[in-house]
Amino acid sequence: MKNLPAGMQAHLDEGTTTLCWCWKVTRSDGVVLGFTDHDNPLTFAGVQFEPESGFAASEIRAGSELNVDSQDGEGVLSSDRITEADIVGGHYDNAAVEVWRVNWAAVSQRVLMRRGSIGEVRRGKIAFTAEMRSLAHLLDQATGRTYQYSCDAALGDGRCKVNLAGASFNGTGAVTSLIRDRSFRTSGLVSFPAGWFDHGILSWTSGPNAGREAEVVLHGKSGSVVSLSLLEAPVVEIAAGHEFTIVAGCDKRHSTCFAKFSNIANFRGFPHIPGQDAVVRYAKKSGLNDGQPL
Repeated sequence: MKNLPAGMQAHLDEGTTTLCWCWKVTRSDGVVLGFTDHDNPLTFAGVQFEPESGFAASEIRAGSELNVDSQDGEGVLSSDRITEADIVGGHYDNAAVEVWRVNWAAVSQRVLMRRGSIGEVRRGKIAFTAEMRSLAHLLDQATGRTYQYSCDAALGDGRCKVNLAGASFNGTGAVTSLIRDRSFRTSGLVSFPAGWFDHGILSWTSGPNAGREAEVVLHGKSGSVVSLSLLEAPVVEIAAGHEFTIVAGCDKRHSTCFAKFSNIANFRGFPHIPGQDAVVRYAKKSGLNDGQPL
């Protein structure tokens, strides 16, 4: 049960109310947006909540269990504040959301109904639907390390300790021609062997995608012709002349850590952990499974 401010409670006791919903969204890039289902702009706590944004929410659902309660927010992509490029670019991924019940006639009378974050975002031709998850979703996140064959460190972080500043791990190039929406031929990477930038990170430095990053799936080379394929198509279509920087990738395997990075002392996987084949072994008269100590 929520304890309402005295002014808000007095307003509710009147019987006739002037209430609306307000949503405060803090994106992953720090931009704060405010929306309301009232027909006039509202301002409180330093945030302007704009109407006519095409942003509306479903009913609030909450239970006493630890299940993740969700609420859907719908909006239109024609808004100047919510663009398809920002959604595709990940600015709304896990964005923090506050849901307020506000007396639009006196915005000081308000109560915070829920905090959460944006989960799945579904897009159509002119609209989107964003799932607003309650804070209970944080309880579903795995903590600690996982015993697995591959390395669980991020390349170049404090646990991996590979120095990615070296020239052998970095490259620069420019798009020379397109193959598909996410594949292109490039200049500037002829000195690197094929596959060197598989699983690497490409950062655009010019063009409409400047400042955005993309994961490289495949780094191909045929003679002096070098091609790159990205995991996802860029937010804005790429074109010849767009420049980028790129960092070598790692497939998290024991052999790659040894041969490519000479960093086996910091390998964070368990390459000798028994696999599923150990579970289905059976005793036999000859060979290693005869019951004797190994």
